Amino acid sequence: MNDTDERISLKDGVLAGALRRPINRAANVKGSIHDDETATKLGLRGGTVAGSVHMDLFGPLLMEAFGESWWEKGTLSLYFQNATTDREPVRAFMVLPPAGARDAQVDVWVEREDGLRVAEGTASVGSPGEPTALMRKPLDRFDPGELRILKDLAPGDPIAATEGMVTQETVDKHLLTTTDPMDIYRSSNWGKPVVPITSYVGLFFTQGAAPVRRKLHDVVGLFGAIEIRNINGPLLVDEPYHLSGEIVALGQSPKTEYYWYETWADDAGGKRIAEHRMLSRFMKASSPLYQ
Repeated sequence: MNDTDERISLKDGVLAGALRRPINRAANVKGSIHDDETATKLGLRGGTVAGSVHMDLFGPLLMEAFGESWWEKGTLSLYFQNATTDREPVRAFMVLPPAGARDAQVDVWVEREDGLRVAEGTASVGSPGEPTALMRKPLDRFDPGELRILKDLAPGDPIAATEGMVTQETVDKHLLTTTDPMDIYRSSNWGKPVVPITSYVGLFFTQGAAPVRRKLHDVVGLFGAIEIRNINGPLLVDEPYHLSGEIVALGQSPKTEYYWYETWADDAGGKRIAEHRMLSRFMKASSPLYQ
């Protein structure tokens, strides 16, 4: 399968990916937002597809618009607006950047087949000179109030350093279900396969943010927003990385408590390879602290 092919169309200056049906890979994780029983109890239509899964939709569009340069110094920044359920049809869109642009940022979004906006944000390459969709959000304008679920966290708290890696076995399993299995995920000009976009999030969230998640108990969480940044990328399969990070901001809405955090990956020599910003939400209705 080629990295750019009939999956992509162009109309009125907008690139569109093919209609895809992302799989809810975590449907069997009982007690999570991806479990039908748990999700419906919390007022959702059913178990949700993780927002990170939708990020793979952009792989072909990023390659078409920016080429391999995106993997070296590019960003994808998304705020999730409406959850989807297992195999619900969605499509990714990207405004076409100027031809040959080495420093550019454009709008991107994901829509359900009926036009409902699932996510929106920006993608960039090089140094466009403007903040990404998530970096332009003011995070300190609201007083977080009295937090219960996140009472042990504070802005500026470091996330304990750890070592992490995306293994070939993990990628092989990922390629069985991803919407867009690209050649670059099997071999690349960097000597090893490139870590799939969704697996970037897996490294930073599952491994990098694990010390924070261990402080939280008996609560259902979901992704609110995700940004990945290639600084001296890409992340490579079977390559060890030093992971660390910090809490950026805390807050709450009527239904959730949430925190923003940053994590980053450095190679064995200390060079920054990639960074990650995430908004993690926690459902108040799922916590005994709110019963």
